[in-house]
Order: sequence, then structure tokens, then C-alpha cells
Amino acid sequence: MLDRLLGPEVPQFVVAGLALCAVLLVIVGLSWLARRAPGLLPPAPASGAGIMLRGTLRLDSRRRLHLVEIGGRQALVLTGGVSDVIVCLPPPGS
Repeated sequence: MLDRLLGPEVPQFVVAGLALCAVLLVIVGLSWLARRAPGLLPPAPASGAGIMLRGTLRLDSRRRLHLVEIGGRQALVLTGGVSDVIVCLPPPGS
């Protein structure tokens, strides 16, 4: 189709480059539109299996202790040391 618009003397790599630019322009335009009009996209379904960061405590210059909630369960995550440590906490009320 672009061959008919540009003529037969245009090399194929130029046609391919123009098509690539057009596709990238459409992708950038749609992402810009999605940011400008948040009601355009449906909201993400609220599932109970989400991950939430409840709090962070700085222990020293490298290590931090994070309280993370995963699907209703809580875990402590120690990061920044030689290896990360995860401690799952019992459910509330048990």
C-alpha cells in the first residue's frame, strides 16, 4: 500500500522504516491518551492476592526491614545484607 503512495522507485527499507515510525507513533499516542484520560481504561479488578508494602524500618545504612502483606498474610523481609531473609508471620488472631 505504501508502495502505491510513494511510488515504485522508493527502496523497501525506506518503506519499512516509515511503517515502523507510524506504528511507534500510534503506540506513543495511545499511551499518552491512556495517561491523560484515566477513565478510558477499566480499573484493575480488586483481588485479595495483591502485594502491599505496609511499612519500612531502616536498620542501618544498608539494611532495611519491610512489612509486606501478601493476600491477607503478613511477612517481614530483611534486605540489604549478604542475603535477603523472609519471615512469614502467623495470621492475625491465631
